[in-house]
Amino acid sequence: MTRVTRRLDPPLAADEATTLLAFLDYHRDTLRRKTEGLTQEQLAMTLAPATLTLGGLLKHMALVESSWFSEVFLGEPMMEPFASADWESDRDWEFTSAPQDSPGELRSLFDRAVARSDDVIRVALDLGGLDGLSAKESRRAQQPYSLRWILVHMIEEYARHNGHADLIRESIDGVTGE
Repeated sequence: MTRVTRRLDPPLAADEATTLLAFLDYHRDTLRRKTEGLTQEQLAMTLAPATLTLGGLLKHMALVESSWFSEVFLGEPMMEPFASADWESDRDWEFTSAPQDSPGELRSLFDRAVARSDDVIRVALDLGGLDGLSAKESRRAQQPYSLRWILVHMIEEYARHNGHADLIRESIDGVTGE
């Protein structure tokens, strides 16, 4: 029996941090739902002419979580396997390596990245709130990012990729919906 991720609607009226975190969790759970119940082969399917896969999206978003919260916000190395991946020989390593990973491995990697990010967010909110600044600076603006900016960016990143996931999932087995 396929597990169905329970997804909660964000509150209609809440403080800023609660609202941002609720939308981030909503989009994380949307990606989980779009990838549930699929085989390794299905997670590796593409929707021509694109090469994007649902498994690649899971691994990519695990990378994005680790990059923004561990690497950029804390100034620490990304989690494995990203810290030791050979990015120079394959800039898209998370996408190209995903078809070799089982659904369980991809889900576990994604869930570990989200859990680590949530730990960072919790501590950052306690220490500096949404105005807390990242350890690394923007290459373009030469200034740090606020936690607020990173959270909004993460919501945007998930929303964009969840749109891709909608199309790919429908092409695999006809499943549609939010």
